[in-house]
Amino acid sequence: MEGGLHAGFEKLILDADLLQMVAAFLDPVVVDDETLGLDAIREVGPGGHFFGAAHTQSRFRTAFHKPMLSDWRNFETWQEAGSPEAAGKANRIYKELLAAYEPPAIEASVQEELAAFVDRRKAEGGVPTDF
Repeated sequence: MEGGLHAGFEKLILDADLLQMVAAFLDPVVVDDETLGLDAIREVGPGGHFFGAAHTQSRFRTAFHKPMLSDWRNFETWQEAGSPEAAGKANRIYKELLAAYEPPAIEASVQEELAAFVDRRKAEGGVPTDF
């Protein structure tokens, strides 16, 4: 592990989660009449709350990046759920993704070429694989 020469499906999920966060961070901030919500501020008025406002209701589910792995529950609720950790959740996610995978449609001739290429590379002394 010292040189980073290891890999695993869980690590792939952790990396994908980080890359999604970076991509979300790089999204430009839009500042216009719609995003400022001045109509909502007028609608709610002093002392009110915004959660019931139409402006909030139309945006709250998509307004923030939702990572694959982060657990947004409070500590007590997280603890009651068994204190799940990122590695365990990454394990579950990768297994769900693999179970849902559907191979792309590939012409039979292309599939045969690919299989022949893999067989040739193995015969040339490639690293043994399970497929």
